[in-house]
Amino acid sequence: MSDFVMSIGGDTVPAAESFGVVNPATGEVFAEAPECTRQQLDAAFDAASKAQRDWKLDESARRQTLLTMADALMASAAELAPVLTSEQGKPLGDANIEVFAAAIWCQYFANLETPPQVIQDDAQARVEVVPRPIGVVAAITPWNFPLTLAFWKIAPALLAGNTMVLKPSPFTPLTTLKVGELLRDVLPAGVLNVVSGGDDLGAWMTGHPVPRKISFTGSIETGKLVAMSAAPDLKRVTLELGGNDPAIVLDDADPATVSKAIFSGAFNNNGQVCSAIKRVYVPESMYDDVVEGLAAEANAIKVGDGTDADSQLGPINNRPQFERVQELVGDALAHGAQAAAGGSVMDRPGYFFEPTILSGLSDGSRIVDEEQFGPALPVISYRDIDDVVERANATHFGLSGSVWGGDEDRAAAVAGRLECGTAWVNTHLALAPQQPFGGFKWSGVGVENGPWGLAEFTEVQVVYRSKTAETPAG
Repeated sequence: MSDFVMSIGGDTVPAAESFGVVNPATGEVFAEAPECTRQQLDAAFDAASKAQRDWKLDESARRQTLLTMADALMASAAELAPVLTSEQGKPLGDANIEVFAAAIWCQYFANLETPPQVIQDDAQARVEVVPRPIGVVAAITPWNFPLTLAFWKIAPALLAGNTMVLKPSPFTPLTTLKVGELLRDVLPAGVLNVVSGGDDLGAWMTGHPVPRKISFTGSIETGKLVAMSAAPDLKRVTLELGGNDPAIVLDDADPATVSKAIFSGAFNNNGQVCSAIKRVYVPESMYDDVVEGLAAEANAIKVGDGTDADSQLGPINNRPQFERVQELVGDALAHGAQAAAGGSVMDRPGYFFEPTILSGLSDGSRIVDEEQFGPALPVISYRDIDDVVERANATHFGLSGSVWGGDEDRAAAVAGRLECGTAWVNTHLALAPQQPFGGFKWSGVGVENGPWGLAEFTEVQVVYRSKTAETPAG
């Protein structure tokens, strides 16, 4: 693949240098992406700043534009999805779903009502609390859901009256670059600028003097660096970071039912989901049954190239993550864990790893305590519910979690004790554009989605209209 360009100020912009993008199903470079220079980044921020002056003025026009963006995305799914599969690895059907999800987010925010809040209206004054745009947003997105997570930022930021410079992950820049080209004919010049490059580009963006807001999705380690870079200029930040989501199975759950559902919640997108199940706690009395059920699911699922029609899981996206999963699984096996299913690299080109179910572990194992972000799931036994809740919470992570049981009220009571941003009952990964998403502790700052996510892209302004001749003190 060739001819990938950046979108800056309404123009297609090539670059003097490029970097290779690897197809994870082969492990080979299959395309080149432009390497943005400092001067091009300055031009992108300058274009965004100039465009914001008019973009912020007409809310109804912004809403209509979001609907037009949604139509353009859906109409281009057949073109975008194969590019996404080639660079990310996910099956083509999942890539199509991701394109349509981006469109659904645009539609949701286009129709989200944002009335002013009137907090006083009497003989003295009418006082409204009104959301105002922040200005220019710098957005940095990850490689697991390049389009979905980009539009978690694009749709609310643009509705609020901001403009944006967007940088996708260097592992998956291509589909986002294509979307930048696609939307040049929909958006006024400079409203959405898409650039590509490596870690240096991300650092230039967060330290740049123009953006007033940084929206970042990625690792905790990088999120901390983003926060430090934003601090000297007091830039607003939203950080959606890592997770180590626990699933707690209660003693009244059906092992066969929860095994299927938990496997789906853990191995969606080949385990490369920040809020996927990363560790499972099971009562001793049903431990073997749940492990056996999970192993059966792992052994039955079809892993292959995302372009193959029967592939249900693709490869791990990139070599560093592929090597990390190998390292964590190898460490667990070396310390006494058993692989009830999988446990090894697949004998084929690319970054394929067997769907792995690990038993015989405890808290303190690296794969239990850390975020594996791949197709490997540890299963840990417990005896006491109070103890297991404490163990589930004994972490710096706090993104999501789930509780599974026959008595829904009892399960919900346990879920309410989890220290995390989303606590599911008898399901996992149930996400929607109207539902806020964020994390406790090190898993994030701020939230995305819903009116709460929209508020993250605004400043609060009080408009005080006096109805008396006197000017209020203060």
